[in-house]
Amino acid sequence: MTIDYGTGASGRNGDGTGRSSVDPNADPTNAKKAAKAAFFGSLLEYYDFYIFASAAALVFPHVFFEGSKNPLLLSLATFGISYIARPVGAVFVGHFGDRAGRKKVMMFCLVLMGVVTFLIGCLPSSETAGMVGPVLLVLLRICQGISAAGEQSGAGSLTLEHSPAHRRGFFCSWTLTGTQAGFIVASLAFIPVAALPDETLYSWGWRVPFWCSLLVLVVAYIVRRKLEEPEIFIANKEALDEAPAPLPVVDLFRTHWRDVLRVVFCAFIAVVSTVFSVFGLAYATTPEIGMSRTTMLWVAIAANAVALVSQPLFGILSDRIGRKPVFIGGAIGSAAGIFLYFAAIGTGNVAMIFLAGILLMGGVYAGTNAIWPAFYAEMFSSRVRYSGMAIGTQLGFALAGFAPTIAQALRGGDPKNWVPVAIFTAVCALIAAASASTAKENSRTPLLDLDKEDVALTKAKAKAQV
Repeated sequence: MTIDYGTGASGRNGDGTGRSSVDPNADPTNAKKAAKAAFFGSLLEYYDFYIFASAAALVFPHVFFEGSKNPLLLSLATFGISYIARPVGAVFVGHFGDRAGRKKVMMFCLVLMGVVTFLIGCLPSSETAGMVGPVLLVLLRICQGISAAGEQSGAGSLTLEHSPAHRRGFFCSWTLTGTQAGFIVASLAFIPVAALPDETLYSWGWRVPFWCSLLVLVVAYIVRRKLEEPEIFIANKEALDEAPAPLPVVDLFRTHWRDVLRVVFCAFIAVVSTVFSVFGLAYATTPEIGMSRTTMLWVAIAANAVALVSQPLFGILSDRIGRKPVFIGGAIGSAAGIFLYFAAIGTGNVAMIFLAGILLMGGVYAGTNAIWPAFYAEMFSSRVRYSGMAIGTQLGFALAGFAPTIAQALRGGDPKNWVPVAIFTAVCALIAAASASTAKENSRTPLLDLDKEDVALTKAKAKAQV
């Protein structure tokens, strides 16, 4: 059977123009809608995700793990636990995203994250209910992980498939720009909370940012429900309805297993983000270092505010010179920048900490962060794109999830010993750069051609098995 990937059954795209959404000269209206929905969806998902990160570093050791031998280590472990659930969740959300639709799965992930985050704010402390609170915290954190497994991959896939060929990097960059916006809103929400007296903070103060997630959920839901499925996805779905193919995950590992591995190792770059946002916050505010919680939250806000501007610019740059140079350059720069950041914290000089944080997260790291949704998505054909991105990123992100716990352990008995942490982070960034260097540059390859290559590869493998 021959599939018309360009027009599908109707021959018209979602806005009724009749032009293919994968045409290089396609009307960017749907791409703008998809980018807007990706931005607000990611904002909600990662507002929720990062208020948990802030609470894990500043609050949960006192609320849920008071009296244990190492409360901070246990608290940071709850941050990482969701990353175990994320690869499992990626298989399911990837399957339904490739079969049922990008939009449906993204709406599910959105609502799940918002509701779960609200419930975390309702949990009893260990003082009130013993182990009930910590156990429920872990279970709800796992649900957050399942939700996060599908958000960025779905948003990246949908936005890419709506975008004109020559602007895919720019439009896809808004997915991760939404993530940075979520970080900013989460940090802003925690600044007045962190300034509360300890008794108030540890009783009800920390709960308020979690309850506020319902407000963000309403806004993101309204924006996202207006989305349409990409035309190239509809064409594939109609073809699969007529001639069912293997499960997406089976198809993925049969035709794209090298790309999945490549994405896994590229995703190690996320270690930079979690070390900066979680471990860095906990490390800098220890009595031995002595930085205030409010100061370090403002450092994170400033760095990510710069990223709001720099990431779309990096997306534009990747549309002009390719994804690989931007990703590799950002990863190498991050490997160097993490040493500068921790050295600045060690000096206690606030201006230097701000400058180093902005250079790291708003500068070099923003290069990789902005373009990976397009870079990874362009490694896969449309029928396995959601699964490939979700499974590959979440397996790689698992290391990032436990990076703060690993970093805490690497300090050993010296609370000021940041060098092993910086080395660990830099090695992860360099592995990501090396993996990216092996990828094919597809920034100028039409999505239809990626699908045709996939069909040809599938036929060749089928013949080889006969």
